[in-house]
Amino acid sequence: MNKISAYFKDSYKELVEKVTWPTWLQLQQSTVIVLVATLIITGLVWIMDTASSQMLKLVYSLLN
Repeated sequence: MNKISAYFKDSYKELVEKVTWPTWLQLQQSTVIVLVATLIITGLVWIMDTASSQMLKLVYSLLN
């Protein structure tokens, strides 16, 4: 039981004293970066999906 208690005390101490939390501005900037990256990756996946779909339709039409 002492180990569990010590673990929680140490965890709390680390979160309060040792962790460097981002400022509000840093948090906003990181959020914008993640959103932009998500949109770009989503667009790339959509383009690849559409292209592969069109290629498969072409292949299937040639086989029929």
